[in-house]
Amino acid sequence: MTALAVIPARGGSKGIPRKNLLPVGGKPLIAWTIAQALEARGDGDVIVAVSTEDAEIAAVAREHGASVIERPAELATDTAPTEPTVLHAMDVVEADGTELDAVVLLQATSPVRRPDTIRRSIAQFRSTGVESLVGVVPESPFFWRLPTAPGQNAQAAYDVTARPRRQELTAQQMHYFENGSLYVTAPHIYRTRHNRIGGRTDLFVLDEVEGVDIDTLTDVAAAESMLTRLGWRTS
Repeated sequence: MTALAVIPARGGSKGIPRKNLLPVGGKPLIAWTIAQALEARGDGDVIVAVSTEDAEIAAVAREHGASVIERPAELATDTAPTEPTVLHAMDVVEADGTELDAVVLLQATSPVRRPDTIRRSIAQFRSTGVESLVGVVPESPFFWRLPTAPGQNAQAAYDVTARPRRQELTAQQMHYFENGSLYVTAPHIYRTRHNRIGGRTDLFVLDEVEGVDIDTLTDVAAAESMLTRLGWRTS
């Protein structure tokens, strides 16, 4: 069976122009996610494909070892959801008879992952038999809610009379933030629900340092620092 790792990468970006090609640690931003996906190929048959409508991104993707799927223009607008792009990529790959058992959706703007993260996520998906696996970053449960009306108190989302020390928190007491870095999904979930999440769902817990997203230029230095910490070679 084969896993398809899809990296959507539009040419347009409102926040940071040409963000997918932004230099990060001496490489285009998208190159980090490609390299991390390629690391997973040693554990089985994994196709690494960048879906894009942009010729420059396509050239960079091929240069760094990924296959390229030409995305239709209607799937590359600012308002186009991600799921139809993944379904298009699945159609292209399956057209030659390839049988997929897993689809891995990777966000290029989350470039910080351990070298074995994607491989482990696919292994967990296959070994547990779930239908969708959501990449999450652990956070403490010390969250608060704003008052719902004037004069009311802010509300804690935890018991303030029995506040545990952070080092004493169990995995079940932690909260888990879906940061968009990765999803692993059974193909039939995309086909029937048109969603990356559905059916029996579990969490793939990322390391806290893997929670860096490139939303602004100030995030670049943090990403470069974390990539170096995880052993990736940057310049």
